Parts: sequence; C-alpha cells; structure tokens
Amino acid sequence: MPLNRRDFVSRSAATAAGAALAGGLAATPAAAAGQEAKPARKGPKKQAFTVMGTTDLHGRVLNWDYFTDKVYADQAHNDVGLAKISTLANQVREEKGWDRTLLIDAGDIIQGTQLTYYYARVDPIATDADEAPEHPMALAMNLMGYDAAALGNHEFNYGIETLRAFEEQLDFPLLGANALHAKNEKPAFTPYVIKELHLGGGRPLKVGILGLTNPGIAIWDKANVAGKMVFPGIVEMAKKYVPRMKAAGADIVVVSAHSGIDEPTTYGDQLPWPEDASGEMAAGVPGIDAVLVGHTHKEVAQRLIVNRETGRNVVLSEPLCWGQRLTCFDFEVEFDQGVWKLVSLSSRVLNSNTVPEDREIVNALADQHKKVVEYVNQVIGTCKAELSIAESRFRDTPIIDLIGRVQADAVKAALASTTYANLPVLAQAAPFNRTALIPAGQVKLRDAAGLYIYENTLEARVLTGAQIKDYLEFSAKYFAQLAPGAPVDRATLTNQQSTPDYNFDSVYGVSYDIDIAQPVGSRIVNLSFEGKPVDPAAQFVLAVNNYRANGGGNFPHVAAATKVWANSDEIRNTMIAWVKAKGVIDPADFAGGSWRLVRAGVPVFQD
Repeated sequence: MPLNRRDFVSRSAATAAGAALAGGLAATPAAAAGQEAKPARKGPKKQAFTVMGTTDLHGRVLNWDYFTDKVYADQAHNDVGLAKISTLANQVREEKGWDRTLLIDAGDIIQGTQLTYYYARVDPIATDADEAPEHPMALAMNLMGYDAAALGNHEFNYGIETLRAFEEQLDFPLLGANALHAKNEKPAFTPYVIKELHLGGGRPLKVGILGLTNPGIAIWDKANVAGKMVFPGIVEMAKKYVPRMKAAGADIVVVSAHSGIDEPTTYGDQLPWPEDASGEMAAGVPGIDAVLVGHTHKEVAQRLIVNRETGRNVVLSEPLCWGQRLTCFDFEVEFDQGVWKLVSLSSRVLNSNTVPEDREIVNALADQHKKVVEYVNQVIGTCKAELSIAESRFRDTPIIDLIGRVQADAVKAALASTTYANLPVLAQAAPFNRTALIPAGQVKLRDAAGLYIYENTLEARVLTGAQIKDYLEFSAKYFAQLAPGAPVDRATLTNQQSTPDYNFDSVYGVSYDIDIAQPVGSRIVNLSFEGKPVDPAAQFVLAVNNYRANGGGNFPHVAAATKVWANSDEIRNTMIAWVKAKGVIDPADFAGGSWRLVRAGVPVFQD
C-alpha cells in the first residue's frame, strides 16, 4: 500500500523532522562498505520540489451533484471533488517524492453544496453538544495532508463561530494575513506558515506560504463581520508580511490569495482596495515567487508577471474551481554557498477527470454523503408545470418570478403591522444557476436548493421609483448593444462588462422593456406598476438579498437605502417553507412576464 500523506507527515515528525527519511542523510551503501568515495560533483546540485494547489472547492468532496442527485456532469466532461484531487495529488507525490511536495488551497472551502450546508445548519459543527460532527471538508482535507489553506470570502457565510469550529477541526492552518480583529487590527488568523523540505545537498529548504483573503468580505458578509473583523488590502498586507517571512528564513515565498489576477472590482469604490489584486501584488511586491490564485473560478495554467522592482518573473496559476483542476508549481533550486537559490519555476494544471476517486476519501465520507442525499430528497410539494431557468438570461421566466413572489410575500407579511404596510413591495432576483429546474409533479428539497444556491438572507429597503429605474439601468449593462436588425448571438449577448449572471437582477412586481439598441444607462423603457407609469417620486419596498443590500455588485442606491426589515434565515429556506405551506406550485399565481428585451420596441425574442 502506498504511503499516504497523513502517515508520511506523522512518521517524519517522529524522526527528527524527517531528516533521515526526507533529507537523504543516511549513509550510502558504498560509504557503509568502506568503498572509495567518488570525486565530488562540481557545482551545486539542482533539487526539485512541487507545490500543489486547489481553490474554490465550494464543498465538493465527491464527484456528485446534490442538486440533481446524480454523478456530476457538464458539457465539458469535467469531474469535481477532493476525492479526485486526492488521486492526482498522490500521483504527483509518487512521481516527485512524498517529501518533495506541499499541498495548499486558496479558499472558499465550506460553502457551496448541500453537503457543507447540512453540517453548517442542519447538523452543525458549531454546537455545544459533547460530540460535534466532523466537517466533511475537514475530514477529507486532513486525510489528504493539506499543509495550509487561505481563507475565502465564503468562509464567513455561516458566521465566525462556524468558521472557528471548522478551523479547530483542521490539521493545518487557515491563513489570513489581512483578516484582522476590528478592535485592535491584530491578526485574527495565522498570517503565514513556513514549511521545511529536506531535499539534500544542504540545510532544509524553507518554503513560506502567505495567506490573503478578499477585502470584499466587509461588504458581502457585513452582518457576520461588522465590528468584529476588518479586511485591509491584499497588496498592502503582502508588502508587510513578505519581508517578515524572508526575515524568518523563507527561501521561497508562495502566496495563496483569494483574489483574481486583474478582474474588475464588483463593489466599485465602496472600499479603497480592489477585489482582484493578485496581478498587482505580483508586480508590486518584491520577494514573491509564486501565487496560487483564487476567487474568480477561472482556469489559468500559468501566467507570468514581471515584478517592477526585481525584474524577475512571478508565476501565477489558478486551478479551475470545485476540484476540477489541480495546480502544480514545479520548482528547481540549488544550494550554493550556504544559500538556496531558485533556478527555475513553472506551473501547470492537471485535470481531475483523468483519474478515479480516491477510495479512502469516498469511504470516509460515505455516511455523511448518505445522510445528505436523504435530506435533499425530501418531498416538499408539487408543481403543476416544469419550470426551467434555461431562458432566464434572455426573457422573464416563471422560475425567476417564483423567487420574486416568495420574497415579496415574506416581506409583505413581515411589514403587515408596520408603518410600511401600505407601500407596494417589489422583489429582486437573479439567475444563479443555469441548470436549475423544478419538475412537474413532485418537488424535492434539492430542486429548491438548486434554484437558490447561495446562503443569502432577505432584507427590505425603501427606494423611490426613480431609484428603481436607476437600479434596472445598472442591471441592464449585462447585455450587449445591438442595432435593430443586427444578428443576435446568444453566446455574446449577455455577461457584458464582465457581469456575472448573479449580478443580472430583474425586479418582480413592475413591468418594463430593456432596449438593447440603446447605450448602457438609457435602456429601461415603459416602466410601469399595476398598469400605470412608475412615478419617480413614489416609494416602494424592495425585497433584496443581503449580498445586494450590503453593496455586492455595486448597484446604485440600495446599500444606502432605509432598511425596514431583515431576516436571519436563508432565502432558500424561505422558499422551501413557502412551497410546503402552499403544497402546490402553480405558475399561474405568479408568472407575469414582467420584462422583455426589445430593440426600438420590437421584441428580440418572440414567445
């Protein structure tokens, strides 16, 4: 049986930090036999090691889709999950040497599937019970022998208590040099760790791993972190800690950063620090050798950025999210005159669809997987017709209207006995998941969970008619500008200005046209409420998720608007409760064709 990473770490720790096992310090057979030694090789000998990395795992352990209750499948034939990554990582360890590899992650670990939701909310790891359940991500990552992981923004979705409970279960540090206590701005998490590799030919090589998370947490998870933690800039904190790591003896510096390379910031100027700063960090902070990039869910096998001060290349790599890829930073170093020097460095990604799942991981998670499968297959109601999200980027659809109706109903009920009871309630919704489907007939919990995949909660904000129009104008930047009669290419019509689907909001309760023949900012026409043009001065209550209400996406007005109600329960659970209470989902009750795409008044798509 091959030596697994956990066994190796345990055994090497018991043998003088692994010197005899990993450093090649034992006498050679020739020396033991008293044979004449060969002449010393001229010049220092090159040594190789590999730092492997994952990012944005989002609760994927097994190659399983809890929303469809099937083996994961997509059009590109990707596979997902740590069980696959474990097989890849062990192959690299066998190839390079178990003592010549490290495994790290760049964050967004504990949110994203019903597996991780279950152990955050249904059978929570943050509990006063004598025996808290083991978090499935902690269980898998410990078995795989991770050496460190950076915090992602979604680590804070369930609150700091749940995050701390997860951290306590790990056999490796959660790093966050820019996650600070609000009261004194001291580190709330370990900023960095230095790992020793015994490569032979000199003293142990020291690899410093710096963890940095995203400043946007202050906006996106404001309810969970405000007054408790602050998250200063990535570049600024790298400038502070890289010299400290060097002073502590780091020969090589790897940064694990939950921040894209050079994407535009989605929260505008609400914070003084950019969202995706890994590229600027590589260019502006001397002393960094490699950057494991996260947050943007993109695949970047290798990107070279020249540091402005040193003139040296910094190697950046981002493996595709959910355990679809594994990054390998392949280093060559040499020990010369008492100093380890970097000779070469490159990066590559390995595809997890090329290997089977590691049975050790699969077996370890079997009971938890079974519990969650039973949980998501609960029947919560029925639906009179199939509701698909497939067309929701191009036209109003009943499945998005369902989200709006549920949110509007919840806010109306909450405000019924308040001074805001007579204000009309509108609701914001976005197409989060391009494959969501509510079937005709039985509706299961997983169907609702697949429609609303984020742990957002619901708020109510007061906006004027003019502000609602501004809000919709901002959302309409999602579409390309197309002249009347120009051919329509669905592949390029949406996601303009790097706008993700989750930042394309429609508003339930009003009707309007989006004229994509017009430039951004002048597209919303025929905006009406109950058949009459919307009065710019009229007041409305907007039911809106907490991400948007706190400024996520940088939509106008909403973050500064008066908050009249907020709920601590997830919108997903509000939807499940609504379906259970109704018993039957009837699209005739809520589907209304609230918006359409037009060019000079002519619909882009015919019904």
